[in-house]
Amino acid sequence: MADKLSHIDAGGNAVMVDISGKADTTRIAIAKARVLMSAETYALIANHGHKKGDVLAIAQLAGIMGAKKTPDLIPLCHPLPLTSVTVDLELVDGVDAVDITATCKTTGKTGVEMEALTAASVAALTVFDMCKAVDKGMQITDLRVTRKEGGKSGTFVTD
Repeated sequence: MADKLSHIDAGGNAVMVDISGKADTTRIAIAKARVLMSAETYALIANHGHKKGDVLAIAQLAGIMGAKKTPDLIPLCHPLPLTSVTVDLELVDGVDAVDITATCKTTGKTGVEMEALTAASVAALTVFDMCKAVDKGMQITDLRVTRKEGGKSGTFVTD
């Protein structure tokens, strides 16, 4: 299996992939996550009643900051000049959840999937952190890339 993994060389050593021969293209990635919570926690967020502040606004900012820190967190991830990062958080009625959508863009030699996943993860972790004192049973679920554009492999879309 090691010969099929791009971050492992023939000797089994970790390597940062050499992207110097790749063309610069516009790259876009969208990642999503969900935070499930109790009805009481959902109401607290929806009514802006949390004593720590606006949970969704703070999680949005944290997600954007997380995308910018991705190469500091993922050891073999290339640092990228992000041209855009958006993080949208939406309360889901009837499910008692916050849905998170992170979109990252760049023009470069490698994709921004890790940045989008990091943004969605950090936003979800921030919701969890801000609400854990009132809801220890929250769950972070469904973290995934739902769209990727650019590069040699083209476009990938899923839900």
